[in-house]
Amino acid sequence: MKELAVLSKAMMQERKDILLSILCGFIAGTAGVALFSASGYLISQTVFAPPLYTLIVLTSMVKLLGFVRAASRYGERLASHRATFSILSRLRTSFFAKLIPVTPGILNKNRSGDLLARIVGDVESLQHYFLRVAYPPIMVVMVFLSTVLFTAIFSFWIACLLIVGMLITAFVVPNLVLIGQRKINEHVRQQRAKLSTEVTEVLYGFRDLKVYGQLAGREQQLQQDSAELATQQQRAATQLVLGQSMHIFVTYLVTWGVLVISAFLIADGVFAGVYLAMLILATQTMFEESAAMAVLPAYKLDSEHAAKRLAETVLEPQTNGHISQAHSSKTHLSLQVDAEAEAATIELSHVSFQYEGEWRSALDDVSLYLAASSKTAIVGPSGSGKSTILDLLLKLRTPAAGNIKFNDISVNELNETSIWQNTHVVLQQSHFFRGTIRDNLLLSGETHSDEYVQDILHQVQLSNASLDDTVYEKGENLSDGEKQRLALARAMLRKGRLWLLDEPTSSLDYVTEARVLQNLLRQAAEDTLLLVCHRLTGLERMDQIVVMDQGRIVETGSFEELMERKGYFYEMKKIELQMIGEQGP
Repeated sequence: MKELAVLSKAMMQERKDILLSILCGFIAGTAGVALFSASGYLISQTVFAPPLYTLIVLTSMVKLLGFVRAASRYGERLASHRATFSILSRLRTSFFAKLIPVTPGILNKNRSGDLLARIVGDVESLQHYFLRVAYPPIMVVMVFLSTVLFTAIFSFWIACLLIVGMLITAFVVPNLVLIGQRKINEHVRQQRAKLSTEVTEVLYGFRDLKVYGQLAGREQQLQQDSAELATQQQRAATQLVLGQSMHIFVTYLVTWGVLVISAFLIADGVFAGVYLAMLILATQTMFEESAAMAVLPAYKLDSEHAAKRLAETVLEPQTNGHISQAHSSKTHLSLQVDAEAEAATIELSHVSFQYEGEWRSALDDVSLYLAASSKTAIVGPSGSGKSTILDLLLKLRTPAAGNIKFNDISVNELNETSIWQNTHVVLQQSHFFRGTIRDNLLLSGETHSDEYVQDILHQVQLSNASLDDTVYEKGENLSDGEKQRLALARAMLRKGRLWLLDEPTSSLDYVTEARVLQNLLRQAAEDTLLLVCHRLTGLERMDQIVVMDQGRIVETGSFEELMERKGYFYEMKKIELQMIGEQGP
């Protein structure tokens, strides 16, 4: 499968440990066959009262082979597991490296529980690929060939019987298991993904489910899903046990066959009966090495399915709102927005964008220019495309048509990381991690004194907050207004000459909002600022106001110009003033 290419590449990077594990495994396997063969021969020889030196040699050989087998088995386990964990580490790194650029599109396509199952469960499933899928056939072939060559010295017919037995255990039994396992495993995977998704959503929505009295029903549904998953897993385990049972049956069937053939050969005087126990024990030991083949189909199916799901997540071409790999390969320039550089200019030329599966365009032929150090506000009703513009500027999405330029450089040629790291960004939903206010404000590792950080908190009207105050995961102990002001403070502590703000004060009262915006505009006085907002208060200080509706720009101008036109913006302003109880203009 092409999806396993990344896994194969990771295995090649650990080829030293893999080759060492194969060598040690071969030594352990052949030493095991030799150990039990020597033991059988020793038991048979004692019946004939051989010379003492013969017993000493055989006993010493058995002990030596036991030490060799134990040491080589330890070396095999050490090297193979070290290779497996290293491969798993490389897979995680590779997967997350590919996941980050396409995260916005993935979050829109997949439920969070399903995505979590892919990130954790599917990556973990691939750890079995080497140990349970790739490694056993190699060991079976190597140990099998050496044992067949050994038995062929005594009897060609016994060697042929062993070949037939190994073909059955290596191909027939696994394929019989695969027939029944394929359908069962598909049900197990679907049920596991469903349960993971439902559990995640219950945890996220626990409070709302409790408030609306739906928690008991969802708990009952989770119990049903869990019981169904247990049933499917039991069926899968039964199928594996059936495969192991068939392998054991073939093992003893071949062993009885070796016993019968040997009896005839001994009766005909072809070889001495002293070798009978040796051949029987060699046969059983050889088949022990092939026991992993019985469960190989299950691990193979899991690995292929996991690789396919991961490939669907990060390797498929991302279009209609997702960052394309073609664009990602061009990201070699950095956005220069340091303290000495000039403020950024932004130009959108005939930009269009449509979300996947949507019948209408989020943006339709939008052209906009933001001069260096200018202050621009984008206003309009919900769904008019305001936030989508910010997503395109941050390279969280890719326009379907048109071009976006920063400082006359196409955004497709810019390194998205440099845009994120050198821009003051506040999105509608800001995440907060469990820790302190200080931890959440200094996420990027900035080095600011506590006095300076406390001054920033004062500017966003959080003077009473302490840097050591605890913040719960997702800011559960913070109000919406506190979250927005902390997000603004976090942005104000960043470097750069570009500000992209999406509804940064929508949860604040008018007085607090006016004070926060005044301090914000004072800090960004020499920078380029783009503000997306619903409220129209305080926009008198903006250089230009862009009015959007249904993905199009319907008006552009300063506050005074738009009010004089008495168009769309004028009507919006009049409605807002009526709603807050003030006299109309």
